[in-house]
Amino acid sequence: MHNEKNYLNLDKKVVKDFGSEWSQFDQSNLSEVDLREMYDGYFHIFPWELLSSSATGADIGCGSGRWALLVAPRVGHLYLIDPSNEALGVAQRNLKHVTNISFLQEPVDNISIKEASLDFAYSLGVLHHVPDTLAAIRSVSILLKPGAPFLIYLYYAFDHRPWWFRTLWCASDFIRRTISRLPFFLKRIICEVIAFFVYLPIARFALLVEKIGFRPHSLPLSYYRHRRFYVMRTDALDRFGTRLERRFNKAQIKDMLLSSGFSNIQFSYTQPFWCAVGIKE
Repeated sequence: MHNEKNYLNLDKKVVKDFGSEWSQFDQSNLSEVDLREMYDGYFHIFPWELLSSSATGADIGCGSGRWALLVAPRVGHLYLIDPSNEALGVAQRNLKHVTNISFLQEPVDNISIKEASLDFAYSLGVLHHVPDTLAAIRSVSILLKPGAPFLIYLYYAFDHRPWWFRTLWCASDFIRRTISRLPFFLKRIICEVIAFFVYLPIARFALLVEKIGFRPHSLPLSYYRHRRFYVMRTDALDRFGTRLERRFNKAQIKDMLLSSGFSNIQFSYTQPFWCAVGIKE
């Protein structure tokens, strides 16, 4: 292994919570439409043209393996990496017919892949849940060849939102800090209630606003206006059931990528924010 940190850059309770989350929401009920639209939301800035069909890459924090379902057919080999045994079990079931993949139960700072051997990597919605996000990005950078693209999605700090939007988030974050410390079965029940009474009506209101001819993008939860309720249930648990959450503005993400050896950094300016891609120098 390239790094001997004794698995410092993870929170064991967070890992356990995500294992429970993916066991409950294994994405077996995720529609093909939702999967592809969410995938496109992340990957539309990814430079596939830089990769050959034999490229080897890594899904860092693979969870249920939902993105790997669409990435693996486009490449030679894909490593699915997650510190949670439960999550990897879900991913293995979801990708049981896929042959060009390998599974590694390892944290981001102790991955048993040769340095400078990967042609690409991606980590979507994961590295804001580790104690040291910058160190995690640097751990991924070490594994990449020069010229390899890295796609990352980190929770944004509402840096392009108005004050009232940030105020709403502060209130919701206080609720998250309380809920996330409850036993899992209680967290799930409460998050189901939040999904039904908060996510669903607000998202459908945003859809109505769009249908009558107005732009809904400034409204809270407008990202979910076209999503099915299953996605809202999953993400409500993800959002309110997670103990450790960090948020970054665009400048901070760019600085972390630059200091980790990436250049030609590009951001997506459509939801979800912030999604960025950098090229390993």
